[in-house]
Amino acid sequence: MGKVLIGFFSFTEVTDPGEHRSYNEWHQLDHMPEQYPIPGVVFGQRWVSTPACVRARAYDGPALAPIHYMTLYLMGEPLDATLEEFRALGGRLRAAGRFHEHRRSRLSGPFTVTAMSAAPRVHVSAEAVPYRPNRGVYVVVRDGATTPEGAADAPGAPDGEDGMFARELLEVDGVAGIWTFSADGRFEGLGWRPGAKTITVCYLDAEPLSVASELSAMVRARSESEHDPPLLAGPLETITPWRWDWFEGGN
Repeated sequence: MGKVLIGFFSFTEVTDPGEHRSYNEWHQLDHMPEQYPIPGVVFGQRWVSTPACVRARAYDGPALAPIHYMTLYLMGEPLDATLEEFRALGGRLRAAGRFHEHRRSRLSGPFTVTAMSAAPRVHVSAEAVPYRPNRGVYVVVRDGATTPEGAADAPGAPDGEDGMFARELLEVDGVAGIWTFSADGRFEGLGWRPGAKTITVCYLDAEPLSVASELSAMVRARSESEHDPPLLAGPLETITPWRWDWFEGGN
């Protein structure tokens, strides 16, 4: 596995309620596997915001409220070539009729890894957290992006108030580790313009809904004290292949 420098996010809405099963079949069995032969693609995972996860959100701004899924590809060098091939592959698959048409990306693009940390109890390094099995994630998306100089070279534990908040989150039983990503203007020349945003991903080894209330309360308290509401804050569940029935039967 190469050194991870960026995370490519896609927050996706399925636009036809009857197409969730076909979307998941396409993404897990066709689309995502095709990304791994690209040099620089290190790892990828997608999570679902079930109806119960939506109800457990702390913040649900209009731009991201409709999303059903979040995908995260971790990428390393060669970054420019990887992103160019990533885009080109999407075009080739679409031309071949291998692209799902009932989807809309609400936010997508590459974000630089700016900080990472692991809970001491998990016994793995912060760099290894995304590869450790998880039951889901708790994600916070905020306006504003700060990419510290050298962050892409050696991201470590966050400092200052962000570091204090991360340590508080890591004390919650069920939070295994935290990675933070920030939008970076250097990718605009390649056509990626997700806007100035910061994304925090808390990797969970507890059921997401079992810790969502505690994490949401912590996010609300910080956001209210800073008068800085996130665009989105809430849990998503890990997807098990062929178990795609969350949106069936009025769940």
